[in-house]
Amino acid sequence: MQNFRGTYINKNRDAWVEINLGNLEHNVLEIKKFLKEHTKKEPDLFAVIKADGYGHGSLMCAPVLSACKVREYGVASIDEGIELRENKITDEILVLGASPLWAFENAIKYDITLSIFNNEHLEVAQQLYERLNKKVKVHIKIDTGMNRIGISSYMADDFIKKVLNAPYLDFRGIFTHFADVENEKIFNRQINEFQSVIEPYKQEFKKRGIKIHCLNSPAIFMYPEYSYDMVRMGVTMWGMNPFSKHDFKSYNMLPVMGLKARITNIHTLRKGDGISYGHTYIAQKDTKIATIPIGYADGLDRKLSGKISAYLNGKQIKQVGRITMDQTMFDVEGVDCAVGDVIILLGEENKVDTIDSWAQKLDTINYELTCRLKMRLARIYVR
Repeated sequence: MQNFRGTYINKNRDAWVEINLGNLEHNVLEIKKFLKEHTKKEPDLFAVIKADGYGHGSLMCAPVLSACKVREYGVASIDEGIELRENKITDEILVLGASPLWAFENAIKYDITLSIFNNEHLEVAQQLYERLNKKVKVHIKIDTGMNRIGISSYMADDFIKKVLNAPYLDFRGIFTHFADVENEKIFNRQINEFQSVIEPYKQEFKKRGIKIHCLNSPAIFMYPEYSYDMVRMGVTMWGMNPFSKHDFKSYNMLPVMGLKARITNIHTLRKGDGISYGHTYIAQKDTKIATIPIGYADGLDRKLSGKISAYLNGKQIKQVGRITMDQTMFDVEGVDCAVGDVIILLGEENKVDTIDSWAQKLDTINYELTCRLKMRLARIYVR
């Protein structure tokens, strides 16, 4: 069985990622509702679906997003944009990252918009226009303090003038990206720099339909007054917490991704016996153990060993022993269960563990983990 990316998916293995498209729709509508309540006009919605939709499957999720009136998508590379085009996604696509100069021609071929921020980008775009008589669609990326890519704010004025006056460019937007919206000092410095860059050109941008955008997922909720023409929904759209300190529960987002597997074996671990590599878990009494066919090769981090819970037939169960490459064990003592029953590691049915709690246990971010959970796992889409 092939997925959209042409990579192999297991169809003879009882472990899968479950994507709830109804929850995705719910989250987008909640974001729209929030913006309508907090802004004078409703900005356009831009959905960041890079890294295969943060592991959720961009090609299956895009039609749901389009139905919610999302009209522009963010990807990390031209290749990600080409994949969408080859699967009949016709809405605007912006490459948020840097694109190699030699690939600009493919952006024209597949009608993909590029982020530009240096004179080399302009030179290549002009050469392509002279050869193909086609304009490159572009957004200008302003670096206000992320210090990753973009034209520095203090150099932006001349660059904007060049782009505005370039007949070989189709200038569509201008944007920046925030490093830490929960740090008021950092945010204020960045938004002030961005405002100083765009202020002299706001009327010209409006007249020419050039979109101004800066709000990412956490900033949408914390600073909706800076929504400008468009906001970029990312991690919150997938129902994951974008904050480290700010309250997220009040925004009524639902998790889109679940992780489930069927029991492949049940046996009794005798008192005093250990389980899995290193025998890090020793049974204090005779204990019923269930094994599922999922492990760290599927993206279930080995450092979660002994730290997570799951649900089986409505009851909470504890993971025991080291998570192995392909298999993981659970203590199911006292639970009425059989081989073939489903253990829920992530999902609405799991009342204890979430992708956010896993991320806290691993001292990382939630969407790093969702991006991992796709290596060998089939995706099942439900509503």
